[in-house]
Amino acid sequence: MNSDTIADMLTRIRNANTANHRTAAMPASKMKIEIARVLKDEGFIEDFAVSEPDVHTVLTVTLKPRGNRGRPLSGLRRISRPGLRVYARKTDIPRVLGGLGISIISTSHGLMTGQQAQRAGLGGEVVAYVW
Repeated sequence: MNSDTIADMLTRIRNANTANHRTAAMPASKMKIEIARVLKDEGFIEDFAVSEPDVHTVLTVTLKPRGNRGRPLSGLRRISRPGLRVYARKTDIPRVLGGLGISIISTSHGLMTGQQAQRAGLGGEVVAYVW
């Protein structure tokens, strides 16, 4: 039983990236699928797929291969966790590495990057930083 499934997802992706694996598989949920969608839209991962075997739905994330400048995904960090929720107002959206990374924000309009939330004038829960 895992109490923080989002942190488990980010850890699986981080470990697969460090070990130079091509894919990372994990149990799927709506929140995890949305996080994978944001990572794909921002170019940190190549693709993701949701498969439905007999018992559980599985989310498979395909990482981008190492290029001349290294991997596109350098790091992931869970910010808001079950023991300490972190929220940001629309004027206080955090910047990651001076704008080189993204923050993933859970808003009333769904999951989006910090830049998208700022443009839409929305605040919300800071889920993770990705760089």
